[in-house]
Amino acid sequence: MRMTTTFGVNQIISHGFGVFLFAAMVPMMRESIAISHWYLATIGALSQLSYLGGAMLLGLIGHRIDSGRLVLITGSVTSLLLFVMASLDDPMLVLLVLICMAASAAISWGAIVELITRYARPALCSTCLSSASSGTAWGYGLNGLLILLVVPLLGWRSSWLLAGMLGTVTVILTLLLLKNLKQRAVTKSAEATAALSARQLFRTIVGERAAFFACLICFMVGFATMPFSTWLNTYLAELMLPPALGGYTWTMAGVTGMAAGFLSGKLADSKGHGMALLIVFGGFALGQFAFVYDPAYFAVFAGFGYGLMYFPMWGIIAGWVNQHYSSTATMQINGIGMVTFGLGGALGNLMAGFIRDFSGSLEGVYWIIMIDALLLVVLAGYIYLTERQIEKLKNNWAQSELSQ
Repeated sequence: MRMTTTFGVNQIISHGFGVFLFAAMVPMMRESIAISHWYLATIGALSQLSYLGGAMLLGLIGHRIDSGRLVLITGSVTSLLLFVMASLDDPMLVLLVLICMAASAAISWGAIVELITRYARPALCSTCLSSASSGTAWGYGLNGLLILLVVPLLGWRSSWLLAGMLGTVTVILTLLLLKNLKQRAVTKSAEATAALSARQLFRTIVGERAAFFACLICFMVGFATMPFSTWLNTYLAELMLPPALGGYTWTMAGVTGMAAGFLSGKLADSKGHGMALLIVFGGFALGQFAFVYDPAYFAVFAGFGYGLMYFPMWGIIAGWVNQHYSSTATMQINGIGMVTFGLGGALGNLMAGFIRDFSGSLEGVYWIIMIDALLLVVLAGYIYLTERQIEKLKNNWAQSELSQ
């Protein structure tokens, strides 16, 4: 539990603050920093490219560096940069800091995946991973509290300072945890910690079922969730719905994600990863179907489905991959999965922009997102059925061995 909590707090710092706090603070920061719409678009594009670069770097060379050291380095860098953000007035320096924090976040999560899959008990691996990945949802909630409670009293700069202080505490807690893990670590075989070369990694992703499906799922999730989140408020405004509806939707997504990590991970460990994926993707698809049917009435329900799927999905996928590969190879495959997620998100946003310009409406975008969500359900159903078949074959083989 201590490991899961500590790495979950790392996700709050790296993703909740390092990636998403700026978007929450933009309206307040505009009072003292010249931030235009063009500048925001540039930040979004470059931060995503930086995140992809960090994920690709992790997949290719992350196995050569101790994962514990990576978590400490990225945590320290992010904490320092959070402090720096509180003193900046130059938009270009803000851009540079955000780019660095995006790359750091990608590397941090990949290293956390390797550490959890190495040290967690196999029976609880997915629970730990999904709970830790849902730290991002807790970051969403803390961002809201900073806006509501801290900014009105102390200003937006104080929020970055507070985030930096929390990051510093997190680095100390992580250092103590890593010392404890190394003291009680059980030596694993070379196969359990084997890494893949760059050529082996790409051959594995292209040619082996689990790695290929993991990256495909990440691509499809990015293709659906990134345009959904990017264009949601714009679509609600297009329909002349109250802006508060978007706020309620994202609040629901964050609250759902806080609980979904532990519950879906527990389900994956007890009933299988296929079952867990089927339920979270099914909830997301239902939310999208209802949203397309009546955006005004079901926007909050769509937020529920988004939170149910997006935040714990990373842990479920990493736990599933770890059933087939070593902890180090899981980290590498997860890094490439983050890259495909980003590519899917970029393609989805380009698709949404094209549809918006061509038709003058975003309605078609959400129909395509719904279709993508249904395809995710189909893919999860296939994984669930094949998992059951493999389990039956194992049970039959075990019975035949006993009878002999």
